[in-house]
Amino acid sequence: METFMLALGWIGIFAPTALGGIGSIIGCARAGQTACGAMLDVESGYGRLVGLSALPSSQIIYGIVVMFTLNGHVVESASAPGLFAIGVLCGLTLMFSAIFQGACCASAINVSKLKPEIFGLSVAPAAIVEGFAVFAFIFALVLAGGIPAAA
Repeated sequence: METFMLALGWIGIFAPTALGGIGSIIGCARAGQTACGAMLDVESGYGRLVGLSALPSSQIIYGIVVMFTLNGHVVESASAPGLFAIGVLCGLTLMFSAIFQGACCASAINVSKLKPEIFGLSVAPAAIVEGFAVFAFIFALVLAGGIPAAA
């Protein structure tokens, strides 16, 4: 049982980076594919399309910071459940946030190719989704401070 608990703790430490990375890959790929298609239909503004497709990459950065914060704790029976819960739940939030942010970015790219003047406004849903990733990031950092210290 002890080994199982310790394994859960280690999974929790690395889950934010792994899950945040998976989400960032999916979100950036989806938005990037849409940007590539949109470049065939527009005569200029390629940079903002490519830039927007990179927006979901921020979730892996949040995941890395949470991982380093959690990695500062000693993995033992008392800390493993907290490490697991914070890491996995934060990681899942980052993953889904990045995936759905990629969908928002893809939609913004699609509408702005037809109506470039609404580009800034069309990015607002992606920014709102980013806010949820930031909330999860901050909550994980705050909660990590409450994990029991080594005995």
